[in-house]
This record gives sequence, structure tokens and C-alpha cells, in this order.
Amino acid sequence: MIELDRAGDIWTVTINRPDKANSLTHAMLVELADIMEEAQAARVVILTGRGKVFSAGADLDEARAGLAKSDVWERLSGAVAALPGLSIAALNGTLAGGAMGMALACDLRIAVPGAKFFYPVMKLGFLPQPSDPARMAALIGPARTKLLLMGGQKITAEEALTFGLIDRLVEAELQDHALALAADTLAARPEIAQEIKRMCSPA
Repeated sequence: MIELDRAGDIWTVTINRPDKANSLTHAMLVELADIMEEAQAARVVILTGRGKVFSAGADLDEARAGLAKSDVWERLSGAVAALPGLSIAALNGTLAGGAMGMALACDLRIAVPGAKFFYPVMKLGFLPQPSDPARMAALIGPARTKLLLMGGQKITAEEALTFGLIDRLVEAELQDHALALAADTLAARPEIAQEIKRMCSPA
């Protein structure tokens, strides 16, 4: 249910469970984390999904059984954040719940116009993953973070772009656009690209 395509320095990771809105099981999260930890050698990592939803978050049955409180979510988002290369979340559709963490940890987020964004963790009786609120607030500010996490709001792709939660809306082929964004990084010397990424990170 997790596909990995290695094309030289570009690793494309695809969540492939469209019949279940790409909801994530513990096994899928572990596999994603393993891949991201191994991807330290990649110059570009593109994270995307199959179908019309990027991910609905945790598989509900597994969430009720304890997955919502598992530390595997933090392991995954931490591995994404630690990637030395350029990481791009190519959001093929709606992003919800705990799946937000890996997208927030990416360097760039691009999305199709029909995508929606929400994180209904409080309503379900859980806390968000520890690093997610801070990463979200760094992008969109504390008040808008509370709008999503405490106000329970579902926002459109256009609102997400205005907020700064995503960086670009893409009408054309999402993967092609991600590859175009990666082109300059791939053409640069690795140490230069990595140092620029480091310089762009918060102190």
C-alpha cells in the first residue's frame, strides 16, 4: 500500500489505498518512516497519493485501538523534517488528521484545487501529534492553527493557499509540477542545495 519509485536522485513515495481514502495503518506508517529514514541519500523526495484523497489520516479502526496515540507519527514526520534533500508534498486531494504531520514536515506543499484540509483531532478525543501544532503555526500563525485544531474548520485549497498552508495550486499534472520544482535543486551541487535548505530553516 506504499509504493516507492527511485529514479536516480528522485524518490517518489505514493500512498496507495484509494479504496479507504488512503487512510494509514500502523504497518503503512512504519513503512513510510523506514523509507524516509533511508531517503537521507535522496536529493529530492516527492510524497503523494493515489486517487482523489491524499490521506484521510489514521485508519479509524486502528485509531480507536491505539494508533492515534502511537509515536510512529512523530517518527515519520521527524524523518521527513530531517531529510537533507528537497521534500515536496504533492497533494493529490484532501489532507486530513494525522496525515497532516508528514505534509507539514515537507519543504514544499503543492495541491490540486479540489483538495480540502482539516484536522478533527479534538473532536475525536485525541491530541494532535506533538510537533504538528508548532509546524502548522510556523506556516500559518497561531490563530489560524487554532481555527483548524480547535475551531474544527475544514478549509478549501484556495484558503489553504491564502493562509500559507500550501505553496501553490496546480491545475496541470501534479507530478510534472513537482519535478519542475525539483529541477534547480537537482542541477545544483548537493552541498550547495543542502546548505541553502539549512539556511532557510528557523534558527
